[in-house]
Amino acid sequence: MSTHINAPEGAIADTVLLPGDPLRAKFIAENFLENAVCYNEVRGMYGFTGTYKGKKVSVQGTGMGQPSLSIYVQELFQFYNVQKAVRIGTCGSIREDVKVRDIIIANAACTDSSLQSQRFGLMHFAPVPSFELLDTAYHTAKDLGLHAVVAPCASSDRFYDENQNWKLWKKYGVAGLEMEAAELYTLAAQFNRKALAILTVSDHIITGEATTAEERQTTFKDMMKLALETVTK
Repeated sequence: MSTHINAPEGAIADTVLLPGDPLRAKFIAENFLENAVCYNEVRGMYGFTGTYKGKKVSVQGTGMGQPSLSIYVQELFQFYNVQKAVRIGTCGSIREDVKVRDIIIANAACTDSSLQSQRFGLMHFAPVPSFELLDTAYHTAKDLGLHAVVAPCASSDRFYDENQNWKLWKKYGVAGLEMEAAELYTLAAQFNRKALAILTVSDHIITGEATTAEERQTTFKDMMKLALETVTK
């Protein structure tokens, strides 16, 4: 067991999906995995392990924001020897050509987080995913007929940002704003593991279009299937 994950040895697969919302983890376990067993309920941050097409897969909630994800992902890598970690989360689009319900496969993750400056000081680390997972996800999306955009995201520490920093991110080609991917990619680099963020656009910052909380929890099935197909190939 680790501090925040109450799972015995062997309870967690070497491949884990990482939704921020623990109820999305529960939804995936109940609707996509066979013989799913709950291994964690500490702080209501559900974790489940089951099988998908015969392969053992876990799904673990991480909470909102990079500090929260950092705790769970570090424990998964350090104490449970997880080798592949795929974030399945939501983001806000800041590009006119990326619509609500489109999927973004994040080929890089910019960030404004002080987590990076704590690690690197005046140096600048470029958080990027596993190319193997990225390439597999891209081709799998095409095979499934999904509209998926490969583009950078930006992981912000602030959800309500009156400074509208998204306008600068947009100028430099960022497609979506979210709050976790950069830390996931950085931890994967630290522990020499494979990571990827697959994001569904839940709202559009430019147009104001948005989905409901229930839709974000239970209806973004294309992203869930894409992630599962990617990690089991």
